[in-house]
Amino acid sequence: MTRRVFITGTAGFIGFHLARLLLEEGVTVHGFDGMTDYYDVGLKQKRHEILKGYPGFTATEAMLEDQPALDAAIEACDPQEIVHLAAQAGVRYSLENPRAYIDANVIGTFNVMEAARRLKVRHLLMASTSSVYGANEDMPFTETEKADTQLTIYAATKKANESMGHAYAHLWNLPTTMFRFFTVYGPWGRPDLALFKFTDAILDGRPIDIYNNGDMYRDFTYVDDLVRGIRLLMDAVPVRPASSAEVPEGDSLSPVAPWRVVNIGNSEKIRLLDFIDAIEDTLGIRAQRNYMPMQMGDVPATWADASLLQGLTGYSPRTDYRDGIAQFVAWFREYYGK
Repeated sequence: MTRRVFITGTAGFIGFHLARLLLEEGVTVHGFDGMTDYYDVGLKQKRHEILKGYPGFTATEAMLEDQPALDAAIEACDPQEIVHLAAQAGVRYSLENPRAYIDANVIGTFNVMEAARRLKVRHLLMASTSSVYGANEDMPFTETEKADTQLTIYAATKKANESMGHAYAHLWNLPTTMFRFFTVYGPWGRPDLALFKFTDAILDGRPIDIYNNGDMYRDFTYVDDLVRGIRLLMDAVPVRPASSAEVPEGDSLSPVAPWRVVNIGNSEKIRLLDFIDAIEDTLGIRAQRNYMPMQMGDVPATWADASLLQGLTGYSPRTDYRDGIAQFVAWFREYYGK
């Protein structure tokens, strides 16, 4: 039987890469995307154009909040798995337009979960973010530590998604895996992400803004590594344990639901200034650096403990950030002719 997967956000950065990976395996994929204008819609259309070159791909363009359209698309696909990646993204934009995050990330996610419950899918997988760790200072971040100090509405909506997913997993025995992403980058990346903005500005001779005077650290995760982790987690279906005693040490598996949360990160804390140095080295151009104070809602560091991912799948992201930057720059120069 052909495997059928329904993916939300297939015109987005991560959804595009995951859909392409699955299509190359021969999986049938139905994509769902709202094509919002948060950033260049032409980039989203180009991603979908590439995916439509695969015979196993079909897509619906509609908003997650449009429950009839979402239900019709999911029911027509009749998937074994749903991977919910669509969201209103961006930490900084959530300061300007918080309602967009409630509409897409809370109401939209609720609609996805309702459809998954009704169709009794084998596995529901949903994107969260490292931003849910908020003000936590103990690093590397582990999935079993408390995460109740979110600093932005974006992070708060993603933590709400985790809680909503747990409730549905418990009530309806719906196997659910949440994954927390750590600073994803790579070809076809979003224009609002640091690597894209820095590369574009340096090539155009514009200064780059470096927040907190460069005293920032991120666990940069290459997009191919990320989607490989998601692909492997699709087959790591959580099972409700008989009791809390059956939950392995270090596993975020709920004692009362077939639900867990998994970090997907490179497990390496990289200084932002070293990341910028690598961009400059790849481009062969020095940046004009504009040092700025910390932005509201931002955090000084992220760093993933990805040992649970390794334990569940045998896989750990390992792409060196210098290699990943080179891959991005090659794509950027070809795509934009710079």
